[in-house]
Amino acid sequence: MTGVREEASGTGAPFGRRTFVASAVLTAAAPVSAAAPASAAAPVRAAERPEGAVSGCRSVARLLAVPHSGRGVGWLREALQVAVALELATIPPYLCGWWSVGDRTSHVARLIRRIIGDEMYHMGVVCNLLVAVGGRPRITDAALAYPGPLPGGVRDGVNVYLSGLNRPFVHDVMMAIEAPEAPLARGLNSSPSIGHFYDDLMNAFRSTAPELSARGQLSQHIGSDVLEPVTDLDGVERAIETIKEQGEGTTSSPEDAFGDDYPAHYYAFGEIYHGRQLRQEDDGWRFTGAPVPFPDARPMARVPAGGWPHPSKRVQDLLDRFDTAYAKVLSTLEAAWADGDARTLRSAVRTMGGLEAPALELMEIPVPGAHGTYGPQFRPPHA
Repeated sequence: MTGVREEASGTGAPFGRRTFVASAVLTAAAPVSAAAPASAAAPVRAAERPEGAVSGCRSVARLLAVPHSGRGVGWLREALQVAVALELATIPPYLCGWWSVGDRTSHVARLIRRIIGDEMYHMGVVCNLLVAVGGRPRITDAALAYPGPLPGGVRDGVNVYLSGLNRPFVHDVMMAIEAPEAPLARGLNSSPSIGHFYDDLMNAFRSTAPELSARGQLSQHIGSDVLEPVTDLDGVERAIETIKEQGEGTTSSPEDAFGDDYPAHYYAFGEIYHGRQLRQEDDGWRFTGAPVPFPDARPMARVPAGGWPHPSKRVQDLLDRFDTAYAKVLSTLEAAWADGDARTLRSAVRTMGGLEAPALELMEIPVPGAHGTYGPQFRPPHA
């Protein structure tokens, strides 16, 4: 969790948050399609985790196959643990993209930074919801080994890898994670979507109507949002809708907006990829608005499966330093929700701040015999 602040846009356009209420605009016209460029290579999937398994949990497809009558508190706890893993999985790749940007005052850097804050808030929300129904977030177990599929088997075919910011990374990882259902309506496969998963979570809360305890839930300013305990079903619905509207779970188009007009994550990443802001035209929404200059970025190479092979002592020391701190972030976050202690959460924030220095050092060291530099691996303790 981090204190990511609101910052003004560098493009002269409003920089706030747009909501994405149900609309048929993209389904009908599909002008915001995330079709891969002709030169893009097909993503390579990691063989080690073919379903993006979350320790001790069934896949999302298997969870959604449970009859509604069988979705009690135990089902909610299991599904929310998968949600913890899903939200956590987005943070390392987005951090790599943000850290690689040379000019942190650029519009793109500020945009990515705010999205990271949103994702940290989403993770805090699902941790609070899990605690509210008597569970405990297993955050270390939830950490993804990169590259790999998204946890729970959602969005089958998406391979989440770590890299510096470049257009293929924006398209194949950032946009692919956040893609709403409407632009993909003509190309959905049989794997469940994140939006569908969150909808079923909300329905299970309504049908089960569990007693929600505030004990152990945490309060904290995270990015531009305020994490608060959830104590009733209205609060659950608001929390889940916020996650969907801000990012990966949205099911609609940019037809409507929150008061401060900040684009949901998929469309924000689309603006970076296309180099233009999203604008409504006569035949639908298109990336034809004001220019969004792609920033200069450190050329962090794509981290290979199994991590960097045969690193020098200096590189290995930096990798170890980073992964030790990352393991401490995970364990401290887990302890914060286990104890219901906001001070422990703030300790995790301080430790997370220490990840940047070794990451930037790695991004300045060329990989021998290859194009690009090293970068953090975000290897979880169980990898």
